[in-house]
Amino acid sequence: MKNRLLIVALLASPTAMADSLIHWSDFSVTGLYGQNYLEPGEHFGGYEGQANQTTITLETAGGWAKGDWFAFQDFIYYNDGSSDDNFANYGEYGARFSASKMFDSKVGFGPLTDVSLALQFEQGSAAASTFLYGVGTDWAIPGFSYFNLNVYHRSEVTANPAEGSVKGASNGWQLTPVWRVDFGDTGIVFDGFIDWIFALDDADRTNGFGGIAHAENMVHFNPQLKYQFPNSGFMVGIEYDYWKNKYGIEGMDQNTGSVIVKYHF
Repeated sequence: MKNRLLIVALLASPTAMADSLIHWSDFSVTGLYGQNYLEPGEHFGGYEGQANQTTITLETAGGWAKGDWFAFQDFIYYNDGSSDDNFANYGEYGARFSASKMFDSKVGFGPLTDVSLALQFEQGSAAASTFLYGVGTDWAIPGFSYFNLNVYHRSEVTANPAEGSVKGASNGWQLTPVWRVDFGDTGIVFDGFIDWIFALDDADRTNGFGGIAHAENMVHFNPQLKYQFPNSGFMVGIEYDYWKNKYGIEGMDQNTGSVIVKYHF
């Protein structure tokens, strides 16, 4: 519990770093409500739809003297879950160290505007802790406010033995594009990410629910379309969520959406 509170405090206080190091920062709180989110069923290999799912997300992003950061923490409530098993949490914390900023000279050519060392840590109440490291790239693409493409190697730090998982089950590679499009002064924003996890290690390929993860790859496509009210940090919108082979379970393909209420402080 103390660790969770510390994470929340860090997300809410990016200015804990010296002000002179921070170029910009943002903190937001998002509420999402959706239906038909899939979770493993009573017997592994099957799955059942969670009719309702409510998620509160704390999110921070920013740029500093040597790079940028992005982190979020999800607090998930399964509305139709049993009373002793209807809460979960999951978070990702990432930082990139920009070559252009580190060397005080632009590193890139053409539409490639920067190259970074990209680091990320994933953890959750029912997920293995995984460290990701690789190369991040920034691209100038017409129409996009930003477009980043990160390539990571995934290395599991700890498994979840309580759920029967084996350390190293999700070791492999991950390709993650992240983007944002602003439609002029309309207040309409289209942003999101795709996580493509591939080339998983063959050894001990199990997942956090005690079964063999037969899937060779996973794809998580998560775009959002939002409207930001004028002169306000308040946004409303919708999120589409497609997750092929969710949790590494072959054939467990999630295809659903949520309504969003978001506020930027």
